[in-house]
Amino acid sequence: MSTVQCQGPLCAPGAAGGGAGDAPVQGRADGGPRSAHRAVLSVEVVRLAEACVAALSRPLHVVDCTVGAGGHARAVLAALPAGSRLLGLDLDPAALELAEQTLSDLPADRACRLVRANFRDLAEVARREAMVPADFVLFDTGVSSMQLDQPERGFSFRQDGPLDMRYGPDVVRTAADLLDSLSERALADVLYRFGEERAARRIARRIVTGRPWSGTQALAEAIAETLGRPRIGRVHPATRSFQAIRSVVNEEMASLQRGLAGAASILGAGGLLVVIAFESLSDRLVKNFVRSTSRHCICPVGTPECRCRFEPVFEPRGWDLVRPAAAEVARNPRSRSARLRAARRTAAPWRAEAVEWGIGAGVGNGRGGFGR
Repeated sequence: MSTVQCQGPLCAPGAAGGGAGDAPVQGRADGGPRSAHRAVLSVEVVRLAEACVAALSRPLHVVDCTVGAGGHARAVLAALPAGSRLLGLDLDPAALELAEQTLSDLPADRACRLVRANFRDLAEVARREAMVPADFVLFDTGVSSMQLDQPERGFSFRQDGPLDMRYGPDVVRTAADLLDSLSERALADVLYRFGEERAARRIARRIVTGRPWSGTQALAEAIAETLGRPRIGRVHPATRSFQAIRSVVNEEMASLQRGLAGAASILGAGGLLVVIAFESLSDRLVKNFVRSTSRHCICPVGTPECRCRFEPVFEPRGWDLVRPAAAEVARNPRSRSARLRAARRTAAPWRAEAVEWGIGAGVGNGRGGFGR
């Protein structure tokens, strides 16, 4: 785990330790190296941050759990009052380097700290960095445009690349390791559960017969041959399979569960949890999390009298889905599937037993390995 301290005009490397606006994020505000990454729904995120300031009437402690290129972080910090602080987490060292540049010219009265870490460890890192209680916690889940546009990362089949799909060097196993080691039954389970792929068994059978795998386009071609060629303008038949494989390689669902629970444990009363999801499985998990922690009773169904004494941990805020406006989608087509949800933290104590996730935690042993 590494850290970078950002404050004032410079952003200097720190000691080792434990995705502005709708425009493309640039390496520097003075016209430095560009990134094609656009921070999705940044206007809506900033409005929520401003609402949080209005409610709390003070500078904020902000945790950006997926800081990426720094687009959301820069937009939020620019809108916050003097004295506000931001902690940015990301597993990807390349993303943190770009975020360091994006945030390098912050006003001297705002501070940020960038840490290479998985957001599953959010609570631990936030406590270590003296960011508890937090006032605003943001998740922008899934793979970023930057990662998709780097063929060597193996996230996309638009250009050929190695079957890697790891968010960071700390992830032990690659996508190729998964495809070449899991049984046909386990592969089918991965594709069905984490990609919601109806043809999971057929695809798993084709993957097993085609081992070993090394390139993204060869895998995508094999899946397309199995399911039939896509029509023009339709989603590529390998999309759901790539989503599932990436999710399991990085243990995304298990990490998101721990991250959301961590956010609930560190948010202070009146603080906001904001989550942007691009895939239905992640969005469903977030929806179930807030719905279950917003209840007034967690007693088993059929209990004649409530004895749990549970107090709602979250108060949904505008719980109807917020989606990108047509103008944003026109500028950034990749934003079309984004969904934003937000919820306000109450003063009730955090009780993990209240959560009903509604989906499985994920495949993996918690150490980057895979079950058979």
